[in-house]
Amino acid sequence: EEGMAKARSLLEGLGLRPSESDCCRTQQVCRAVVSRAAALCAAGLSAILTYMCRSRELECLVVNVAVDGELYQGHLRFREILQSVTALLAPNCKVTFVPTSDGNGRGAAIVTAVALRLVAQRHEVDQVLAPLRLSRDDLKRVQGLMRREMDLGLGRETNPTASVRMLPTYVCNTPDGGEQGKFLALDLGGTNFRVLMVEVGADGIHMASEIYVIPTAVTQGTGEALFNHIVECIMDFQLKQDLAGQVLPLGFTFSFPCQQLGLDKAVLLTWTKGFSASDCVGKDVVQLLREAAQRKQNLGLKVVAVVNDTVGTMMSCGYDDPKCEIGLIVGTGTNACYMEEMHNVGTVEGEQGRMCINMEWGAFGDNGCLDDIFTEFDLVVDKKTINPGKQRFEKLISGMYLGEIVRHILLALVDKQLLFRGKPCPKLQTNDIFPTKFLSTIEIDGLGLRKVQGILEDLELQASFEDSTLVREVCQTVSKRAAQLCAAGLAAVVEKMRQNQGLDQLVVTVGVDGTLYKLHPCFSQHVQQTLKDLAPKCIVTFKQSEDGSGKGAALVAAVACR
Repeated sequence: EEGMAKARSLLEGLGLRPSESDCCRTQQVCRAVVSRAAALCAAGLSAILTYMCRSRELECLVVNVAVDGELYQGHLRFREILQSVTALLAPNCKVTFVPTSDGNGRGAAIVTAVALRLVAQRHEVDQVLAPLRLSRDDLKRVQGLMRREMDLGLGRETNPTASVRMLPTYVCNTPDGGEQGKFLALDLGGTNFRVLMVEVGADGIHMASEIYVIPTAVTQGTGEALFNHIVECIMDFQLKQDLAGQVLPLGFTFSFPCQQLGLDKAVLLTWTKGFSASDCVGKDVVQLLREAAQRKQNLGLKVVAVVNDTVGTMMSCGYDDPKCEIGLIVGTGTNACYMEEMHNVGTVEGEQGRMCINMEWGAFGDNGCLDDIFTEFDLVVDKKTINPGKQRFEKLISGMYLGEIVRHILLALVDKQLLFRGKPCPKLQTNDIFPTKFLSTIEIDGLGLRKVQGILEDLELQASFEDSTLVREVCQTVSKRAAQLCAAGLAAVVEKMRQNQGLDQLVVTVGVDGTLYKLHPCFSQHVQQTLKDLAPKCIVTFKQSEDGSGKGAALVAAVACR
């Protein structure tokens, strides 16, 4: 009745003499126009809500919608239709409509305040991450320092004090396709130990292998227990493969810094990657293996070569690509090797031919030459390792440490009230709670932030979407720096090879292995782009090794037997 009265009043105000039916029809027209307007508004709003729900990968979006305007505030029917149609069109969204007052003035002030807060927060975040963002000049300097340390490591007089040891491997030839026979291969250098049987023939390479876990108690126990465990694994494999009683040439991939005194003699210099077995440093690891075989009465071991996993990777890829003269590992640890001209190797007699040099570049910077790029987070991680001050380049690059670097950055951001609303995160205080595999998952292109939130929720971290975005940025910064530093080291290697050969342009292949390089969604791309920038006169192809450590060790043995 009130509506009819208002309709009559409005029509009479226009100089009309409306009947009862005129007023009724006018009322119906007004309702139709308002209903359409409210329904169209609801349709547009529902599209926004549905998009928000899907992009955040939510089953149900709970959200407040701030509303202002005379039509919404003053028209009850408009409000009712807007709310009911929105609920109908966006059933997975629980929406609360919140009327606002003085939206223009007060809202503008709030927007300004929020913008200023975000600018201040962005500045603080950039300050935290700035030391990890390396310029091209920084990387060129690292490249130059690596080259200097390489030259020192190759010199007879300077080798003992060089941080990059440049160890001779006594591997002087790469595969040429003429290798044949059956070989055993052992692979020790990380969390798992592998035994392989490799058959090399005219039709290619065929392999059988078994993975054995090395308990922490063994890796950090006595050397005798460690090598006993290795021989027990070999014996188990021989039984399973029907090899008991056969004497096959054996290649031993031993992925720790060694002073190689011959193809089958390598003295352990230091343990890395969490190993600390006693009574091994300073001893020939091949002899330790042979002694363990004698203790276990396994007389079928004929060790013909001991190689580093990096050398094995180069040899493995070299079987398929003759241009492969560099090996690279970026996984639990990191290292590189390459074919050097013998006349440059001052630590070994002889001037003719070439020899593969095991760089042991993980120790690059142990002499302090990289101190200015070490951040406070790197220093904290370094101090908590079992070998503080050692393997410093490796601690900036390899998978064993990147997750810990990220964890300490996140703790700093929480402390500065920039992450997780500054709330204490007890679980984030736990060492190694944020493994490097999280970086690989978080940085996958197209991964919804909801998935990132899920990872953080598993760590009992209640993350907003802004938090998830910042965590992703931290991961990207740390992994990109690692890849760029790796590329700077490689740039020093390829430029040296180019200059050794007196070439205007070097064409070479890098055989590469390691979970970080292979599984991280962006690492390989960053390495290749940075290397191209730092060494523009070198055309470098990267070939991923399918089984570098095992197949490569067997190929070293095969080349030796050839």
